[in-house]
Amino acid sequence: MVRDAPVKFSKESVNSLVIQSVSATAIRVSGETYSHAIALTPEQLIPDWQSRAIEELSIDDFDSLLSGNPELIIVGTGPNNLFPPRDLVFAFARRGIGLEVMDTAAAARTFNVLAGEGRRIAAVLNLEP
Repeated sequence: MVRDAPVKFSKESVNSLVIQSVSATAIRVSGETYSHAIALTPEQLIPDWQSRAIEELSIDDFDSLLSGNPELIIVGTGPNNLFPPRDLVFAFARRGIGLEVMDTAAAARTFNVLAGEGRRIAAVLNLEP
């Protein structure tokens, strides 16, 4: 029996950050490993993201990402999908910016796909809820 070779999930570009892996304890982005929450756009990584519980997030927590005028912000909530506060969802809607919340592994995959398409996106990736 011949096994298929693994399919590469995303095309790596020298001009774009790529999330290479997510585990319970680390996030690997373009060759660097982080053991805490990070935020990123395809062009910039914010390694000192101040992680807060999803239910405590407000629109002000995203100022550094909003300055880049993203069309969508993805929030990875750790190993499980958690729901954001309604006020946060409405604040993003009033600004005309999409907000997607999902587990961190799914957020990483989604970020890579959309960044590869050239979309104006940003992501916050948490390892724990």
